[in-house]
Amino acid sequence: MTALQNIHATAIVVGRTGLLFSGPSGWGKSMLAFTCMTEARRLGLFTALVADDQVLLSEETGSVVATCPPSIAGLIELRGTGIVRQEHVPQAAMHYAVLPGSASGENRVPPEGEIVSLAPGLSLPALRLLTGVASPLAMLMAKAPDIGH
Repeated sequence: MTALQNIHATAIVVGRTGLLFSGPSGWGKSMLAFTCMTEARRLGLFTALVADDQVLLSEETGSVVATCPPSIAGLIELRGTGIVRQEHVPQAAMHYAVLPGSASGENRVPPEGEIVSLAPGLSLPALRLLTGVASPLAMLMAKAPDIGH
C-alpha cells in the first residue's frame, strides 16, 4: 500500500465500479456524482458515496483505492443546496476518473484509451463528461458498459 495522498475530488461506487470525479473547482463534481447515484438507485443498482471534496488515494495490490476522511463520512456538498447525508462506504477501489469534457467544441471526441494521472504513481482510465447532460450515468455507461456490475 502506498502512502495516502489527499486530492480534491468526489468518489462514488455504482454496483462494484468506483468512479472518481476529478476536475477544477466549480466544475460540478459533487452534483454530477449525486445525480449518478440518484440514477443508479432508480435503476435498482447499489450505489454509495465514498468521499466528497477530500479523497484520500492509495495503491493497494495494483488498484487505486479511495478512502474518506472520517470527519466528512457520508456528507456531500451540493452547491446551492448545502451539505446532505448519503449512504456511504469508508473506502472502495476506483476504476475510472470522470473528467470534464470540452464545452467549447474542441476535442469533441476524446482520445481512446485516455489515462489520467491523479497523484504520483496513481492513474486511472478517463471518461469525459459535460455538465448539464440529462442523464450523466447513462452517458458514462455508454462509454464503459461495466459500470454498475
